[in-house]
Amino acid sequence: MGRAIGVIGAGGWGTALSKLLCQKGDEVTLWCHGEESYREIQEQGENRSYLPGIILPRSLKVTRSLKEAVSGKEILFCTVPSHAVREVMWNTVSYVAPQVILVCGTKGIQEDSLMTMGEVLSEIFGESQRDRFAFLSGPTFALEVAQGLPAAITVAAFVEQVRRDIQETLSTQSLRVYSSKDVVGVQIGGVVKNVIAIAAGISDGLGLGYNARAALITRGLAEMTRLAVKMGADPLTLSGLPGLGDLILTCTGELSRNRKVGIQIAQGKKLEDILHGMRMVAEGVRNTRSVYLLAGRLGVEMPIVEQMHLVLYEGKKPSEAVRDLMQRSLKAEIP
Repeated sequence: MGRAIGVIGAGGWGTALSKLLCQKGDEVTLWCHGEESYREIQEQGENRSYLPGIILPRSLKVTRSLKEAVSGKEILFCTVPSHAVREVMWNTVSYVAPQVILVCGTKGIQEDSLMTMGEVLSEIFGESQRDRFAFLSGPTFALEVAQGLPAAITVAAFVEQVRRDIQETLSTQSLRVYSSKDVVGVQIGGVVKNVIAIAAGISDGLGLGYNARAALITRGLAEMTRLAVKMGADPLTLSGLPGLGDLILTCTGELSRNRKVGIQIAQGKKLEDILHGMRMVAEGVRNTRSVYLLAGRLGVEMPIVEQMHLVLYEGKKPSEAVRDLMQRSLKAEIP
């Protein structure tokens, strides 16, 4: 008999993880916020809203009750959008067992407090529970993970045993799980890459070519690394799966929601219209504001992020943002 696992959030990533865990023999309960997804999974065995075409295991339990999803579980996965983490997870506190391992699969920085997801969870559950936290990040489109295509991801945690536990819990013949003790670096890589992916989409949408996209990815990695190191991360973490790996995928993959946002912005569409037409969350839009503010607070130079903030929130034309990035003062690539 497998382990009792709760997955909080039935978007694409939460659904994909639930499928993988069920196939490994774990007893998985998936919490749905939306009535439509809940009904689709219950009645059709498929989350058509987020993972169309993926048939889910019969053993997967789905619920709209947080109490049912959380009570008695050995491991909890948090996969709700970053802006919903505080509210949703506050509502789980009274049901969470003391020794539960809490795995955060959400990538984001809270907009008002500029806290990482780890800091938000510490505030909710208390610093004493910090050693039971783990964080997932890496180049993983939910659809491909659900299809069983080869992928690799990193789990970070403060405690080695927790890292090993989640490695073993998630590892399959098609998903290779690496471990890291760099909790900050793993989290920051997964946030900043969303912002750079919008820039890459704008570049592609304007027809600026492969050279421009490669430059954006490389200089985006430099910005990502500067911010993460300022927050205490190991720069090598950002050259791995949670940094460069995720950045390449999100900036080039056809399944990337953030890249699609950038392409549509380059086509002259308004941001509010783009977001209104999307079922799934493009985290990069919110991430742009929070990363921009965090970089300002910490005194970190992030010119691509700055230009994306001007485009998304202050009405700057994408072509002007490109011009201003290209005309910055000349400098050494590596100071």
